[in-house]
Amino acid sequence: MSLRFSVLASGSTGNAIYVEADDKKLLVDVGLSGKKMDELFTEIGRNPKELDGILVSHEHSDHIKGVGVFARKHKLPIYANEKTWLAMENNLGTIPTDQKFIFATEEVKSFGGLDVESFGVSHDAAEPMFYCFHHAGKKLVLATDMGYVSERIKGTIKGADMYIFESNHDLNMLRMGRYPWNVKRRILSDVGHVSNEDAALALSDVISDNTSRIYLAHLSLDNNMKDLARLTVEQVLKEQDMPVGEQFELFDTDPLKPTPLTSV
Repeated sequence: MSLRFSVLASGSTGNAIYVEADDKKLLVDVGLSGKKMDELFTEIGRNPKELDGILVSHEHSDHIKGVGVFARKHKLPIYANEKTWLAMENNLGTIPTDQKFIFATEEVKSFGGLDVESFGVSHDAAEPMFYCFHHAGKKLVLATDMGYVSERIKGTIKGADMYIFESNHDLNMLRMGRYPWNVKRRILSDVGHVSNEDAALALSDVISDNTSRIYLAHLSLDNNMKDLARLTVEQVLKEQDMPVGEQFELFDTDPLKPTPLTSV
């Protein structure tokens, strides 16, 4: 089986990404209710009981809301780094010891032929991290919830075949929007979220000849729109002389609907 994935849900209201290769099946984050997660798995034709584990990126509720319920219901192991475990454990309910595992930042774990590489990001959480998935020479990158994209991160994620990449907000919508200034300041900070423009600039530094798809993820419901994110990223990439629409395409994600199961 090739490396395949579906962005089950992505946005400020809840996040979950499904990844599979060979006979291994993983879920990154469970930011929705257990009931909604079961519906999303039905939509992509997969059984959550066949999962080999849940990988947790960080402890914010839009990433862990359903972790405890979903893990208990389907008897799934949970992987997170130590600081994330400490930050989220009280919000998960009782998790049996044999379902709790440490996945350190900057570590590679192998699930059969699927290698998962974790990397730290700048965000206002205990120790947030995201993942590169490697299988049979293919590379899928999941990178959201970043205040900025450091040179270290760029080095880790460079040259992927496909990206699921944060394009959280439009700067003008955020500045003119209803959020109080302290929230705007947090989003705009180095531990907040990446704007449409900054996402495109970061992507222009990491895209390679083998990159074929980029999924714009974690869009703010209040401070972004799918069309605006896509058009802004496309415009900036073209300004950087990147072959968007020729070599690679941009794709939307949704807070409630999964993307089709796609081979990398």
